[in-house]
Amino acid sequence: MKTSTAELIADLTARTKQVLRDAQEFKTHSLEELNTRESSESWSALECIEHLNRYGEFYIPEIELKIMESGYAPQKVFKSVRLGDFFAESMLPKESMKKIKTFKDKNPLGSRLDKNVLTTFLDQQHKLLELLEEARDVSLIKTRVPTSISKWLTLKLGDTFRVLVYHNQRHIKQARNAMKHSKK
Repeated sequence: MKTSTAELIADLTARTKQVLRDAQEFKTHSLEELNTRESSESWSALECIEHLNRYGEFYIPEIELKIMESGYAPQKVFKSVRLGDFFAESMLPKESMKKIKTFKDKNPLGSRLDKNVLTTFLDQQHKLLELLEEARDVSLIKTRVPTSISKWLTLKLGDTFRVLVYHNQRHIKQARNAMKHSKK
């Protein structure tokens, strides 16, 4: 993937704002609706959001730290590498999404959750918007962020943002689908 840095940040900002609107709408539903699952193995809407919170707890501080530490000037063009593209593209929500096994510490199945999960998520999304704005002043290519898989496996800042934002969109879609089952 190759695009202008400004276009990438604008796209990710727009996607994050949509995620914020969707998550805000979840707050209008009852706790029972938000905790309903299609099956015992599927996640409820709140479990989907809690899963995102757990990733946000890792990535948001890492991104913030790497932006603060970055001494690299921004480039006009962002170019992804194959690994970054693979991770990002695999997170994009699609019509029929292939299930991806999650790490045990990121799996909220069976957690007792309330609407504070949504508050945490909304706070994280506001912080993500701030970080996207701050990222305009650093290199999205040379600034590297460790992944939750391993601190030794790093991605370009631009790819890290893509993975995180697309992952949020993926699970917001999953949460919406879970909400459809709560109305049956």
